[in-house]
Amino acid sequence: MTLGFIVGKFYPPHRGHKHLIDTARRQVDHLVVMVAHHPSQAIPGELRKAWLEEIHPDCDVRLVPDELEDDSRQWAQFTVRYLGRAPDVVFTSEDYGWEYARLMGTRHVLVDRPRAAVPISGTKVRESPLDHLEWLEPCVRAHFVRRVVLVGAESTGKTTLAQRLAVHYHTAWVPEYGREHWEKKVAGLPMDGPTPAWTREEFVHIATEQRAREEALARVADRVLICDTNAFATGTWFERYEHHRDPEVDAIGARDRADLYLLAAPDVPFVQDGFRDGERIRGWMHDRFLEQLMAGGVPCRVLEGPFEGREAGAIAAIDGLLREPRPVGGTPGGRR
Repeated sequence: MTLGFIVGKFYPPHRGHKHLIDTARRQVDHLVVMVAHHPSQAIPGELRKAWLEEIHPDCDVRLVPDELEDDSRQWAQFTVRYLGRAPDVVFTSEDYGWEYARLMGTRHVLVDRPRAAVPISGTKVRESPLDHLEWLEPCVRAHFVRRVVLVGAESTGKTTLAQRLAVHYHTAWVPEYGREHWEKKVAGLPMDGPTPAWTREEFVHIATEQRAREEALARVADRVLICDTNAFATGTWFERYEHHRDPEVDAIGARDRADLYLLAAPDVPFVQDGFRDGERIRGWMHDRFLEQLMAGGVPCRVLEGPFEGREAGAIAAIDGLLREPRPVGGTPGGRR
């Protein structure tokens, strides 16, 4: 059995890495891909390992501490000790590869050293992730896409605005799953009479499904993902109906990622579309969202007044978010 070996930081994994790994995998029976991680790196090694396992399910991905100097002899000795033997062949895209392989008595294959096949580097991605999304696999892309979440009481224009923002930014948007669930629940019932009761299990399901749909669409979004609510907001909808918080629903919402919240104010007429039942508590919902968002640490912009002004305000806030320089930090260290 031919044992192939690749070592790197994969900080983050990009399509240059994919080209290297795919090339290697075609030439060996078993390929070990070693991810070297250091606490100073902004993207945890465990996450990079999980990405590579998804991208390359037929490879043996390992995670090791990046504790050595950038010295081929140290890495060669460590590799042989770690594997229990020298690999049959080492694949790299770097000049160090020849000496690294020689010190292990191993054959070396250099893959796309001039970056002609895939003209990207980890440094470029770290410096400006949103400008290089086309070089990232979907699971990695989703990590860098900015997430803008619209929240607010009923009939404040969130869904219409989410759709228009997605068109404006040529990107994806995440519909409100709770609305879809509710429409099925009350289909055919008059909204001016008693409505079906909720169960906490429904809210757990709604929060879970909302997060799953958001994560799926983040993989295809372009620079920014527009979300018509999120799992965090589901916790407040639970409170609206049950008059208390639910730890499980809140725990799901706590895992949400958001870069900007847009809170739609209830200063526009309420429109009954056949499914809404919260006209009398729109003020309470708005105040509760505002209280939570102000305490949460994520930037928030309140959208008030006529719809046209709300859209312009939302675009200004998102443009500001996208202009923010947000390079991926951390000390490079170790293997490239």
